[in-house]
Amino acid sequence: MVWGRQGWSAVSPYPNPMDKNVLSVKITEEKRDESTGVIYRKRIAICQNVVPEILRKVSILKVPNIQLEEESWLNPRERNMAIRSHCLTWTQYASMKEESVFRESMENPNWTEFIQRGRISITGAGFLNCILETFASTFLRQGAQKGIRIMEMLLKEQCGAPIAE
Repeated sequence: MVWGRQGWSAVSPYPNPMDKNVLSVKITEEKRDESTGVIYRKRIAICQNVVPEILRKVSILKVPNIQLEEESWLNPRERNMAIRSHCLTWTQYASMKEESVFRESMENPNWTEFIQRGRISITGAGFLNCILETFASTFLRQGAQKGIRIMEMLLKEQCGAPIAE
């Protein structure tokens, strides 16, 4: 979601050429709180397994796709959105959670602040725990940077605003 001239609007639907690892996204729940105007959505994303082949020698990592669950709360009145996601695929071995907030900047109401936090914990893989946590951490950090680049590009396309370099 991005804040544009007409308010919050959906970014490109998945799958899209900007993120080829996302194969499909299905909305499993959607509702609006009439008193607050908050729109809640729960989605399941099917993503291509990006674990390097060398690590897929471990049988639990040898899956073609990964499922993620995402919940979002969009508040058009207060011009903010919170997103919480976690991995559904390896729940008995790993906990990978991510939280993001998009909100109006206090400095300038035409700017959007983006705050993101993630937690990774892997157990049951013996000496590979540390290697897998490092890979997952690096992948999520790169994903956040890619997400910011995509958001900037979409904002530029939709709003015509120059992007500060």
